[in-house]
Amino acid sequence: MASLNVGNLGEFLREQRRTAKLSLRQLADAAGVSNPYLSQIERGLRKPSAEILQQLAKALRISAETLYVQAGILDERDREDLLQVPAAILADSSITEQQKQALLQIYESFRKETAHQRAAGHETPGPADERADERADERADERADERADGRTEGPSPGRTAEGPAE
Repeated sequence: MASLNVGNLGEFLREQRRTAKLSLRQLADAAGVSNPYLSQIERGLRKPSAEILQQLAKALRISAETLYVQAGILDERDREDLLQVPAAILADSSITEQQKQALLQIYESFRKETAHQRAAGHETPGPADERADERADERADERADERADGRTEGPSPGRTAEGPAE
């Protein structure tokens, strides 16, 4: 595979197409897009959707995630995380092969849905947002524990500063 250190998506696609020894027309046909549209993508004039990127990736026999990273839909860390999940599913000896395939299909469908939402500008919470939510929940739990143990001076649940809640 060619270098990932390419300036933009269009240059990267052109490099991948040439590595695959495909003409612009051949790749356009294989991906189900028009020749002029693919040319515009390669020249950086058009930004393709996640669906088009997936079609191009399939035609080029590369991962769609690679193109999503180049297009800015995914960051490199997300891509690495995406590769760990299928590996973990496949390595799990406690589930059957049929269950593994079902999990992989479900995971792939969620991934595609998220990529389409991001491409459409509908941002979904990422791992950093989820970690922040978890930390806030942990702090709230700690405060509740402290109140239950009488370690804080504020009113405990079910009580007001003046006495029992009515």
